[in-house]
Order: sequence, then structure tokens, then C-alpha cells
Amino acid sequence: MTSRPGQQDEPVPGPDDGPVTDDFQLAGTPDGFQRLWNPHRLAYVSGGQDQVRDESSCPFCAAPARSDEESLIVARGTTAYVLCNLYPYNAGHLLVCPYRHVPDYTDLTVEETAELARLAQIAMTALRETSGATGFNLGMNQGKAGGAGIAAHLHQHVVPRWGGDGNFLPVIAQTKNITVTLDTVRNVVAEAWADAEAAFDARQASTSGGSGT
Repeated sequence: MTSRPGQQDEPVPGPDDGPVTDDFQLAGTPDGFQRLWNPHRLAYVSGGQDQVRDESSCPFCAAPARSDEESLIVARGTTAYVLCNLYPYNAGHLLVCPYRHVPDYTDLTVEETAELARLAQIAMTALRETSGATGFNLGMNQGKAGGAGIAAHLHQHVVPRWGGDGNFLPVIAQTKNITVTLDTVRNVVAEAWADAEAAFDARQASTSGGSGT
């Protein structure tokens, strides 16, 4: 871009960028600075809740059968596993899912409930170490009326938070800007998982020892 002499606030197209300059004299496609494109969401939005009819069409049932890299799985437990959310609220947004195809928290066994909680705690430990998260949102959206994206298969959200991460984009435009790719998140957290698990277990052992149990 170049400017007319004496008019620094009125840029005009340079010799090479005329074909890609819009009517507002901004290089790029029209409205290029007003939109964040998320075409990958179309498959989810167009299918809605009806896309998951049973275990055969459930992505949370299919994920464990594929490789960790392909399914973005961070860690596998005995009754539950952890994977990256395809549509994250924040970078590092993880999901903890039971292997069994159950919709409600009350459907879990005692063993599944305990492991779901343990995996969420280790996930928090790993995210603190890898991303410096200073807070978290943990939760389960139960049922379609409760806002669950896939109500047929229970999953718990682990969303890392940082001071000031709620800027004008989500407030004004209902849009979140994610600055890291999902495979990078998976690799970083997966690599840190073993150390995070060891640190979590050591802290638990110290706490139990101190209480005399």
C-alpha cells in the first residue's frame, strides 16, 4: 500500500495490490477484517443433535478405535479417556469421556465416576504446566435442554482460562479466536501427561500421608 503526499490517513493501492484491494482501500477480500471463517463447523451445525443416533454414529464411541493422533486423544484410562474438543472454547479445551455410551452422569458406575474425576484433575495439572492456565471451567451439559452438543454420550469439559482471555470478540461478536492448532495441543498435553499424572499422584500421596490415612 502507498499513500498520497500529505494524506497519510488515506492509503491508496500500490502498483501490485490493486486487484485485491476492496472499496474501503483495504488490501484483501471485501470485509476481510470483519469475519472469522470456521467452515469446519458446518458438519456439526448441519447435523445437530440428530447426527448421533446410537453408538454406531457416536464420535465419542468411534474415537478410541482410532489412533491417538487421528482422534486427538491425549490419554486413555481404564473406563474413560481424554481428548481435545474439536470446537474449543479456549485453546487447550479438553473433554473427558467414558468409553461406555451413556448419556447421564447418574448412569456412571462408581469406578467410572472416580476415573472421570481423576482424569479431569490430571488434565488440569497438565494444562497448568503446559499453558500456564490460571483458572478453569469444569462442567457437564446434561441433555439437549442443558446445552449438550452431543447429549447421547456423557462428556466433561475441562477449559483452561487466563486473565483477560474474555475480550470483545466473544462478548460482542460471539466469536472465539483460537491461536493454536488442535494437533499441537494434543501433542503438547500428551507429552506432559505422564509427568502431570506422577505429580498429581505424589500430591495425593502427600495429602493422604499428612492426614494419617
